[in-house]
Amino acid sequence: MNKYPVVLSIAGSDSSGGAGIQADIKTISALGCFATTAITAVTVQNTLGVSGIHPIPVEIVRSQIKAVMDDIQPSAIKIGMVHHPEIAITIASVLKKYRDVFIVFDPVMVATSGDHLIESNTIETLKKELFPLAQLITPNLDEAYMLTGITIHTIADMRACAQEIIDSGCNAVLVKGGHLRGSVLYDVFLNKNGDECIFKSTAIDTLNTHGTGCSLSSAIASYLALGNDLVTSIARSARYVQHAIKHGKDVKIGKGHGPLNHFFNPQKLVIKEYE
Repeated sequence: MNKYPVVLSIAGSDSSGGAGIQADIKTISALGCFATTAITAVTVQNTLGVSGIHPIPVEIVRSQIKAVMDDIQPSAIKIGMVHHPEIAITIASVLKKYRDVFIVFDPVMVATSGDHLIESNTIETLKKELFPLAQLITPNLDEAYMLTGITIHTIADMRACAQEIIDSGCNAVLVKGGHLRGSVLYDVFLNKNGDECIFKSTAIDTLNTHGTGCSLSSAIASYLALGNDLVTSIARSARYVQHAIKHGKDVKIGKGHGPLNHFFNPQKLVIKEYE
């Protein structure tokens, strides 16, 4: 039986098109996979910031996920913006029935603009409900601080933060260092078995970084759906995002933090043979 590699994005909608569900669809499509979605919230935002958030009713979130999972059966899932505890509990209750699917959770808490995208009482619920289900958690430095209280200035700080997140109950974590100053940027991967990997990239001088975290996590889910292992998926996704930033760095979209160029080298929709 022939089938496209399918990825489900469970995330919020970004009206500016640079992050959230919109960035996920672009990324998944650009990497040759078929994108499906379950929207958790509608945000009012542009390149300058977020001015409003409207959560989707929990039963609608539940029904969206179940409709996709029961019929289309994705190979991988990316979870993004989970605004309040009830949504986290709902997502977890549905996904517990589909334990053979890769799950990448990007705990979206702070937008590129600095605006908070999560209610303060949600973090402990995320740790309890969603962390154990995901094969990978991908916080940036601001989100890592919110999860652990550790201020990060060095790779050693990133390692300590990663270990504390692992100890909170997740299977693996990628602490993203894109907000650190310097010409070379580092991401630190750690899993519950103690395996560590450090990914390096060159900093690019641009304001067009809106949606980098969303794009990275959906890229990882896409590469997993294409049959790659986790570390390979992270490495390939980091290269994809690096090129997407590079190819969009001088383009002017809006007055603030612009988007990446997701389609700098789009792939044809892959057709795989499944049993």
